[in-house]
Amino acid sequence: MIVRTAQIEDLSAIMTVLEAAKGIMRRSGNTGQWVNGYPSEEVIRNDIAHAYGKVLEADGQVVAYFAFIPSPDPTYSYIEGGSWLNDAPYHVVHRIASVPEVHGVFRAIMDWCFSQDANIRVDTHRDNHIMQHCLTQYGFSYCGIIYLLSGDERLAYHRAI
Repeated sequence: MIVRTAQIEDLSAIMTVLEAAKGIMRRSGNTGQWVNGYPSEEVIRNDIAHAYGKVLEADGQVVAYFAFIPSPDPTYSYIEGGSWLNDAPYHVVHRIASVPEVHGVFRAIMDWCFSQDANIRVDTHRDNHIMQHCLTQYGFSYCGIIYLLSGDERLAYHRAI
């Protein structure tokens, strides 16, 4: 599996991966995350335009998508019920999505992210138990609650090597 910067030509494949990830979420009981058309094509186009969008390929096929964004993330300036592990510059990983048929995707994504930066933050929905499990298994620490610009809460995780 290889990670590369997403291109506009990948948009259709990325949207297919996002729909597959929504299906995984719904089947696992996570019905409140990624609703009302989020993440939209416009969001992904913006990721691509800023070179934040990344795809994971297996056998030449796009099997996962994520955004790798340098700090600061404005929604991370306030954390409730805890604190970040440090105040150093960091990257945020948003919109992690994959198809269900390919395994080892989360580890491949995170291995790549940590090859780019040793200080990574991630947030996830309270009902996204799959992501919470993946984060803790990879060594992330739960740090508290952050609030999106919409006011929705998210569980915040951080790992610094």
